Amino acid sequence: MKNIYITDLDHTFLRSDLSISDYTKKIWNAHADEAILGIATARTYKKTTQFLQGITVTAPMILLDGALIATIDKKIIDTKFVNKEMGDLIIDEGAKLGIYPFVLSLVDNELNEAFSYATTLNGYQSEIIKRYVNDDHTREFKKLRAMENNFKIVYMADEALLLELQQNLKALFGDELKYILAPEAYMGCYFLTILHKNADKSHGIRSVSEAVGFDLGKLTVFGDNYNDIGMFELANSAVAVANAQEGVKEKADIVLPHTNDEDGVARYLEALKNG
Repeated sequence: MKNIYITDLDHTFLRSDLSISDYTKKIWNAHADEAILGIATARTYKKTTQFLQGITVTAPMILLDGALIATIDKKIIDTKFVNKEMGDLIIDEGAKLGIYPFVLSLVDNELNEAFSYATTLNGYQSEIIKRYVNDDHTREFKKLRAMENNFKIVYMADEALLLELQQNLKALFGDELKYILAPEAYMGCYFLTILHKNADKSHGIRSVSEAVGFDLGKLTVFGDNYNDIGMFELANSAVAVANAQEGVKEKADIVLPHTNDEDGVARYLEALKNG
């Protein structure tokens, strides 16, 4: 039975400038014949495949925090959606506090995606939108509404404001939804991500395990943030990069001495290969 390596992308496998070094590509790809290689990320299919140019992925990808499981060649394995009615109610709750989310939705079964946002943006969101200025899947609305099939709804703001919103949403929806409140390491703000109650990386790993037929006892995962903890709890070996959040390091079996910018994942894999 092959070993399985599944890594988070942002702040774990990707460098801070969103690149992957030639060294990491070489070391990661060198394991392709002897291991199952996978990705678990908050990113969309489109962005993930752009980042993974030159990277071998042999397992279905866990995307959008587990709301979508799909292969590199666009075969959909599983989806977990927030429906339009719930999505609109979530947007309305945020509006009461003067904030509006990003809404990431599925347009069709070809994995075309919509990234919808309101004309009212805070400073953090405006910085994000600058990065998507040339993308054809972004959609701006004066009155933001959800679509039929929404992968996730994401707010960016100060922690206190998002805590208040999270409490309001929990009072309205209870455990019908999943709420992930986590810091954004480089922007000085927090994200509140709202998903289907079973959309997370741990459920995603179970879906991938069923699709590929691997043994969780052979699984090693890499991560840095709180949305990685679920897969940390499932894996035989949970590895945090040196720049991981402190609460994530506490859940890890191994904390690397190297950050994402120092090719931490690749250095770990090279050390394994060299015995």
